[in-house]
Amino acid sequence: MINTCTAILKTIRYTLCFCLLMNVVYAQIKEQGIIPKPYHIQKNGEVFRFSPSSGIAIGSGISTDNLIFFNQYFCQLAGYSLSVKKTTAPSIQLNIDSNKITAPEGYHLSVTSKQINIIGHDQAGVFYGLQSLLQLLHQSNGKITVQGCTIEDHPRFAYRGMHLDVCRHFFKVDAIKKWIDMLALYKINTFHWHLTDDQGWRIEIKKYPLLQSISAYRDETIIGHKKDSPHRFDGKPYGGYYTQDEVKEVVGYAMDRHISIIPEIEMPGHALAALAAYPQLGCTGGPYKTATYWGIFDDVYCAGNEQTFTFLQNVLDEVLPLFPSKYIHIGGDECPKTKWKTCPKCQQRIKDEHLKDEHELQSYFIGRMEKYLNSKGRQIIGWDEILEGGLAPGATVMSWTGEEGGIAAAKLHHNAIMTPEKYVYLDYYQSLYPSEPLAGGGYTPLSKVYNYEPITKELSGDEAKYIKGVQANAWSEYLASTAQAEYQIFPRILALAEIGWTDKVNKNYPNFLKRLRYEQPLLKQLNINAADTFDEITDSVMESADHQVQLALSSTLPGGQIYYTTDGTVPEGKSKKYSKPFIVSASGHIKAAVFSDTKQYGRVYEKDFHLHKAIGKTVTLVNQPQGGYNPGNTFGLVNGVFGSKLYNDGQWYGFNGDDLEAVVDLGKIQPVSQLGINILKYHWQKMWEPTLLTFETSTDGENYTEVYRQTTFNDNGINAVRANIKATQARYIRVKGTNKGIIPPGEYIAGAKAWLMVDELIVR
Repeated sequence: MINTCTAILKTIRYTLCFCLLMNVVYAQIKEQGIIPKPYHIQKNGEVFRFSPSSGIAIGSGISTDNLIFFNQYFCQLAGYSLSVKKTTAPSIQLNIDSNKITAPEGYHLSVTSKQINIIGHDQAGVFYGLQSLLQLLHQSNGKITVQGCTIEDHPRFAYRGMHLDVCRHFFKVDAIKKWIDMLALYKINTFHWHLTDDQGWRIEIKKYPLLQSISAYRDETIIGHKKDSPHRFDGKPYGGYYTQDEVKEVVGYAMDRHISIIPEIEMPGHALAALAAYPQLGCTGGPYKTATYWGIFDDVYCAGNEQTFTFLQNVLDEVLPLFPSKYIHIGGDECPKTKWKTCPKCQQRIKDEHLKDEHELQSYFIGRMEKYLNSKGRQIIGWDEILEGGLAPGATVMSWTGEEGGIAAAKLHHNAIMTPEKYVYLDYYQSLYPSEPLAGGGYTPLSKVYNYEPITKELSGDEAKYIKGVQANAWSEYLASTAQAEYQIFPRILALAEIGWTDKVNKNYPNFLKRLRYEQPLLKQLNINAADTFDEITDSVMESADHQVQLALSSTLPGGQIYYTTDGTVPEGKSKKYSKPFIVSASGHIKAAVFSDTKQYGRVYEKDFHLHKAIGKTVTLVNQPQGGYNPGNTFGLVNGVFGSKLYNDGQWYGFNGDDLEAVVDLGKIQPVSQLGINILKYHWQKMWEPTLLTFETSTDGENYTEVYRQTTFNDNGINAVRANIKATQARYIRVKGTNKGIIPPGEYIAGAKAWLMVDELIVR
């Protein structure tokens, strides 16, 4: 053990300014909080005081590596370090007792005026006890103290993970280490490292040098969002990879912090980068190029080619010695079968192996690779598409498209890890404010992440035990810098940490926010560019009892007061004070701001309302919207709020392969002269305009007259249809939109079902 503070500073990373940090933190707060929240904590009224003579005594089986975190932080806080010493009364006593602490990774922490004791089930438990103690340290007037308490703690789930994609954008070793430090601090024990994809191959494989010289680089990178048309590019070559020595360095660094790194080597899809270097592994033989934009590509590994399996086995032979993890992630997601359907080798494989179709061919592919990894003493994890065609015998399913994959796996008595994009994708927007930086799509605010529950009601008690944990995923399409990645990851990864560690009955979002506010200075001083927008105003547009539009505003800022305007002016402390949901009685632009002690906090909230005759009226749909584009009722079609171009605000209704047929009942016969609807067109997101849109009117709901039709929608984005018709008397308005159906050849994701996206049925 290194005994001096100076020596520690030379060997430990990311400790700058910690003393200043703690001065700031503890000058501002009177109470400490621990994230993730412990299972049980009881204060005893005593206080332990450190001095330069204080030391740490470690019991048998405990490595001094477990002290890295604690001593680096303590040194910065106190100006001196705690040395390991054999003494009858050490300041901190560390021991392992698996009989007393029965849960793996669990610990018991006790603080009295005389001593601090940490007993762990194992070394990880001791380490996590030290992380909790770290958050309880109090610095005041040069003295370091800890309030007396007893903590009994253990994790709810064995698997607590964060995924990071380094293929779309590459992050250097120093950044990876920095984030591993933060994961360890918050008791996350798994780092899922996504190392290969269409846009870049990021790990050195010595047997295949072209993976370094060709696959690790792309010619240029798309500018803006993938949904934009036409695509724009920066014209700059981009790439990089980790040498095997760098991988070993990162893996060892993580192991010292009780974090297991699981590598992901994608197969059979997301293979363009590899095919660019070794085109003989594809169904057509190429040529191929490393992808320069984001998406799903038809060119995948050829499942009928023996060279494919030889290549992947050789790759894994170099990967396995670098990663001692029990698991190897083999991807398995988003693998189009287009090329396989026309590939003679793939079709011969289907015949030879007596497979039903290309889905079973994927199952054959995954199963074959699983057997190879099993022969090396490893097990596979794959995304939930590995369920297609039958699940490989020992596979663990990582459920991302929803919770269904994890549920199906658990019912088959397969282990599953829940990571549904709807709840725990960190590349999604965490705020609906227009000034948010470009993100992947979707909307996962901090509250939504925190309130996610991995054990679903569809699982019995016996089935639930197969849900091994939870993971948050950070895909890097729009994470072009370390700062932007941190903005998206933090603080939502702290919410994930609490999902994975804290018992369900102990979770409480307001209490989490209270503890999170204590952590904000810590994150800033550790140079983490964390988002701090979680206390800003959020809203809910509801239907009132008399079918009008009602707006509710809220903020979690302690003591915050909301003031708003309805004329588009910037709200001030003298504007109208919000006290309860109110009726929006006229079209207009509403703004609101939250104030604390007369000072505005955060950004100004804004929302436009467009009132018309159909507001709050009954809407009947023949086909129901699907997936993430089903708000659960039809009020969003007649609430006066138009969906945004980001399509993540819950206003858009999506029909996957189905037609739109909606009838609005105005309640009585009345004059109508304008009909409207908003159509979302983004071919790069599989969102297609209808081939035919019609409006019909009726006075009795039985006999309809067509009054308008449209077949062209020119705008990439929102097409605002406003049909001025000859004034007519009507009670019922019927809107029909014919879905494109199957996306045609030559278009993005050809052969898939098209989405028909609509919002707001307007009647004037």
